[in-house]
Amino acid sequence: LTLYILAFYKTFEGESTMATTDEKTCTIRTKKFMSNPLLQRRQMVIDVLHAKRPTVPKSELTEKIAKMYKVKDPQTIFLFGFKTVFGGGRTTGFGLIYDSVVAAKKFEPKYRLVRQKMATREASTRKTRKERKNRQKKVRGVKKAKVTAGKK
Repeated sequence: LTLYILAFYKTFEGESTMATTDEKTCTIRTKKFMSNPLLQRRQMVIDVLHAKRPTVPKSELTEKIAKMYKVKDPQTIFLFGFKTVFGGGRTTGFGLIYDSVVAAKKFEPKYRLVRQKMATREASTRKTRKERKNRQKKVRGVKKAKVTAGKK
């Protein structure tokens, strides 16, 4: 089964230069590009070279990647895990481009959907979470769900 899945992966490397104001340009390079049909997405490692500039905002990167890969809806692009090397100038992170918003909502973790404003976070205080956890410890099995649902 894994050999069959690996046969579908396609490799592609792209590069794009983005100019903003004066000497503040940045280059976006994608590497380890894969098409992942099981999760209905394309995934890649993103290198951002920004020599005379601070770290590039994710909103700018999303726009540029949407142009690079001809994405219709920028909401289907998820960028995360960016780390800037010591001394600056280069940032590396991970990017996912889903085929549709429905696929993104199906496969993405809830916290990343909240970051993209595609889901809302449950507004509960630390105290209520701890009280719920302690009520759940007193019951076993399916009753745990009933304890949390009844006390909301």
